[in-house]
Amino acid sequence: MRVLLSTYGSRGDVEPLVGLAVRLRELGAGVRVCAPPDEDFAQRLAGTGVPLVPVGPSARALTKAAPPPSSLPRRAAELIATQLDVVTAAAEGCDALVATGMLPTAAGALSVAERLGVHAVSVTFQQLTLPSRHFPPGARPGRQSSPEETDNRVLWEEDAQNVNALYGEALNRHRAAIGMPPVDNVRDHVFTDRALLAADPVLVPWRDMTELDLVQTGAWILPDERPLPEELEAFLDAGAPPVYVGFGSMAMHTSPDLARVVVRAVRAHGRRVLVARGWADLALIDDRDDCFAVGEVNQQALFGRVAAVVHHGGAGTTTTAARAGAPQVVVPQFADQPYMAARVAELGIGTAHDGPAPTAESLSAALGTALSPETRARARAVAGTIRTDGTTVAAELLLDAVSRGKPPVSA
Repeated sequence: MRVLLSTYGSRGDVEPLVGLAVRLRELGAGVRVCAPPDEDFAQRLAGTGVPLVPVGPSARALTKAAPPPSSLPRRAAELIATQLDVVTAAAEGCDALVATGMLPTAAGALSVAERLGVHAVSVTFQQLTLPSRHFPPGARPGRQSSPEETDNRVLWEEDAQNVNALYGEALNRHRAAIGMPPVDNVRDHVFTDRALLAADPVLVPWRDMTELDLVQTGAWILPDERPLPEELEAFLDAGAPPVYVGFGSMAMHTSPDLARVVVRAVRAHGRRVLVARGWADLALIDDRDDCFAVGEVNQQALFGRVAAVVHHGGAGTTTTAARAGAPQVVVPQFADQPYMAARVAELGIGTAHDGPAPTAESLSAALGTALSPETRARARAVAGTIRTDGTTVAAELLLDAVSRGKPPVSA
């Protein structure tokens, strides 16, 4: 059996597919991954022996370019065209295709599966894209819902219209070019009657929250056996556990003075600082020996050895920190990050920073809560409830559906 995993986005869109790919391979499937050509993604997949099929431009470069919302339809058309070309070739001979990442590229990958008659699985790693009567949709770039409307069902209908306005023309133009009929509702083309939610049910409780026939598998996390770099080991051994600060691809959206802010805030508590460079290439602010900067690193091994984790609230980082029992300070930027920040606070395993742009004073105050003995004890207690079988659940569901010859659906 051969499976193609397709995504386009940041590390949070790629890393879960690495975990699923390895588990599928362990169960006897042949697997390849379509993902952006960024070097860190290529290295991560190469380390697992899973082939990478590069698709589209660098996700890091595209994120740094910060294109205006008005350019999204054009950029979506370019990404969809690339998806159709590359994914079509990569999916030839496959029995199943798993699509996730940016909505227009997922729609393009699912169109390929539809054309080839391949069993298709649509996946999301967060809940805000799934229509629900319990909460309104999130904002779309350059599009706003009616501010006076309070009926969530109406707001989700408007959301579908907003998605169509952003991506519908580009998707349908390219579908027509390959002999496919148009799609009336792009969002529901991606999330039809069923979808997989690859998120932990403790962090993202989702039962009965949507009318979709949703399957929540748990988060897709690959056990990471990579050793920590020798220099990092030496830093960790040289003193008390430091506070880890990392914002991944979101660092470039925060304050340009972010490194100075976080170092001052952590030092205010007499703690050492471990700064993750991320896509903004954060650097140390001085040469004092209480700070250390790291690049790509095994967070699973690292987070069990830090005093707290300060981050942007990405689902992957939140889950990894929760599994490690590390107290968290979440500084959410957008998308599902405010929700993850709220869940961390509700569970008592950390605190949510008020707003996306911390000052040294506001971050220091948040750290005061995270570094308390009560928060650490709660974080350790919750750690044992986080599921570890998400990739196994998803892989077995996928292989079972294909082996029984189910017709292609979006999960």
